[in-house]
Amino acid sequence: MTRDFWKSGHTPTLLSAFLYFDIAFMVWVMLGPLGVQIAATLDLAPAQKGMMVATPVLAGALLRIVMGVLVDHLKPKLAGLIGQLIVIAGLAWAWLAGIHSYREILILGVMLGFAGAAFAVALPLASRWYPPQHQGTALGIAGAGNSGTVFAAVFAPGLAVAFGWGNVFGIALIPVGIAFLVYLVFAKDAPDCPAPKSLAQYLGVLRDRDAWWFMFFYFVTFGGFVGLASSLTIYFNDQYGMSPVHAGYFTAACVFAGSLVRPMGGMLADRIGGIRTLLVVYSLAGLFLVIVSFGASSAGVALVGFMLAMGTLGFGNGAVFQLVPQRFRKEIGVMTGLVGMAGGVGGFYLAASLGYLKGVTGDYQIGLLIFAGLCFVALVGLTAVKTRWRTTWGAVAISGARV
Repeated sequence: MTRDFWKSGHTPTLLSAFLYFDIAFMVWVMLGPLGVQIAATLDLAPAQKGMMVATPVLAGALLRIVMGVLVDHLKPKLAGLIGQLIVIAGLAWAWLAGIHSYREILILGVMLGFAGAAFAVALPLASRWYPPQHQGTALGIAGAGNSGTVFAAVFAPGLAVAFGWGNVFGIALIPVGIAFLVYLVFAKDAPDCPAPKSLAQYLGVLRDRDAWWFMFFYFVTFGGFVGLASSLTIYFNDQYGMSPVHAGYFTAACVFAGSLVRPMGGMLADRIGGIRTLLVVYSLAGLFLVIVSFGASSAGVALVGFMLAMGTLGFGNGAVFQLVPQRFRKEIGVMTGLVGMAGGVGGFYLAASLGYLKGVTGDYQIGLLIFAGLCFVALVGLTAVKTRWRTTWGAVAISGARV
């Protein structure tokens, strides 16, 4: 990372966006690490467990569109403040009133979806400060907030054992409140924020086939990442009889692998191009998911397989968002919302299907194999569009940026 990068934008905003995103993601997926204990208390079936951890993911996906609209109309900073206040209210309700039924845990999941929608705020907030040649690095740093899922997996199960899982929601208010104050004080909107767009303009983006390709590519990379992050604690508990705390540690290791490499994925894409990076990502991710789908003789072997799969998908998350601002610079707010929504829908699909198919077949293999197949579909799709992308809107059109 060069000195030129740090001079090219606004560092306090970039770091504030990262912290907001990081803590928001911690809260967004916390029902996954708490899933074993919540399911035991509420006596949930496998399909209900899958839906419990998938609901915040789906809500976050759909709310990213709402937040993307707010970003364009109210500017990123104010949109982020509104989203954080809703999450704080949801956590306070769950802590003070308590969760007593499957319906209530789903309601909480919807409210936590606003934390997942932080994606549609933090990335435009950071992106608008940086020139095209530094988009991959800037969005990789802001997007490294994926690492918040590590904190949820490491700390939530142990805190639940010590204080009860209902009190974990109250404890989460502490880092959420700190991130809110840092964001309030240090984040600034870029001076060149584009003018708000009409509904017709938003819908007009969907008439561009490239928008749909980006949505599908992120459906696979981010969907795989967050779907596994939400499901692996339950997976390790079911498959290997691990305690919730130890299953959480294993999940944290996998999530850490995927989060750590996201900025690297953005930086590599800046150097060699997002297309080349993604071609490798989809090939390897599909291969690793096929391997882990056949099960492993021990939890340790499964851990290595999932770490490799999630690490590869993390690279892909950074690479996709190296390309998006190049193609849709003026529509980055709505495109961040749309692409982020697609990624969340992918996570919902993976988490919900794993739970459903586990209940139907007694195994997770079919669910993992289907998602591996989607990786290979993405590989074929990217191969089909790469020549057109490179010749119509790539480095020739935007000086200094690589496709």
